[in-house]
Amino acid sequence: MTESQVVVAMDWGGTWIRIGLVNKQGRILWQTRRANPQDGTKEEYLGIAEGLLAEAINQAGGSVLGIGAALAGPVEPITGTFYQPPNLMLLDRVPFKDLWEKDFDVPVWVGNDANLAALGEHYFGAGKESADNGRPIRSLFYVTVSTGVGGGFVQQGTVFLGANGLTAEIGHTIVDTTDAALECQCGSKGCLESLASGTAIRRLAKQKITSGIFPDSVLTNVESHLIDSEAVFDAAGINDPLAVSIVDGAVSALVVGLINVTHLFNPDMIVLGGGVTQGLVKLDLLPEIRRQVTSRVMSELHRDFQLTSARLGDSAGLAGAAALVWDQLV
Repeated sequence: MTESQVVVAMDWGGTWIRIGLVNKQGRILWQTRRANPQDGTKEEYLGIAEGLLAEAINQAGGSVLGIGAALAGPVEPITGTFYQPPNLMLLDRVPFKDLWEKDFDVPVWVGNDANLAALGEHYFGAGKESADNGRPIRSLFYVTVSTGVGGGFVQQGTVFLGANGLTAEIGHTIVDTTDAALECQCGSKGCLESLASGTAIRRLAKQKITSGIFPDSVLTNVESHLIDSEAVFDAAGINDPLAVSIVDGAVSALVVGLINVTHLFNPDMIVLGGGVTQGLVKLDLLPEIRRQVTSRVMSELHRDFQLTSARLGDSAGLAGAAALVWDQLV
C-alpha cells in the first residue's frame, strides 16, 4: 500500500462482513469480505471480524490512523456497544470500541450501519452528486432495505443520533396494525422490516409457495434454498403473480414508512440502498414509490424532495465508517 494516510472501515451486516482501506477522499484502496458463519457462536463471529481487521492493517503495511465500524443494529456511540441487534443477537452488549482498541492499539469509532451509510452517501455518494450539480443537500435520510431495514439521518453534514444514538430506526416503525400483522425479529409485530426486508420477502415467498395459492408460479420450480429476494424480483419482472403480490406488499409497506419519514424529518433527499432496493430499481419502481408518497403527504413543501438509489452500492457503509473516522481525526 503506497498511501501513508488510510483508515480501516468495516461494514458488518446481517449476512456479510465487509472491510476496506479508505483514504480521506473516500476512495476505497483495498477491500474484501467474509460471510457471517451460519449458526456460528459468538466467538466465531468475533474471530472472523478480528481476523479481517488484522488482514486490513497488514495490507496497509502495519499502520493505520484508526478503525471505523458500521454495525447492523443499535449502537451506543460513545462506548461503541451493540444493543439487541435483531439480526446479530449473539453480539448483544459487545463493547466493540474498547475491545478493538485493546486488540489493535489504534482509535476505534463505531456506529449504526444505516447512520454511517447515510453519512457516506452525503459526503461521497448521492448527496455529493446533487451538490456537484448545483443542488446542495441540507438533510438526507438513508434507508437500507436488505437483510433488515434500517435508517440514518444526516443534517448539515452530521448524523442525527438522538438521546442514545438509536434514532431513525425506520425498519421498526409500525406499518401494519391489523390482527394479522407479521412478527418481526425485534419481537414486535407489523414492523416495516417484517414486510419489506429481504428476509421478509424470502419468508413470504416460501409461505405462499407452500400454501399452493399460486400453483403456476415459476417460483414453485425453484429449490427452497434458492428462494430469496433476488429470485422474487426476477419472477416479478416476468409478471409472475406470486412474486408480484409480494413485491406489491413490500412497496406498499415501504411507501407508508417513507410517508412517515417525510413528515417526521422533512428531508430534501431520501436515498434507498441495499439488495432489495436493487430489485426495486431493476423493476423501475422508484418513480412509482415517489408518486405514492407525494400523493399522501400533507403539504407542497413535504413533496419537495429527491428520491434516489444509493450511488455507493455495497460500499456505502464502508465509506460512512471511514467518514466517521476522518471527522474525528480532523
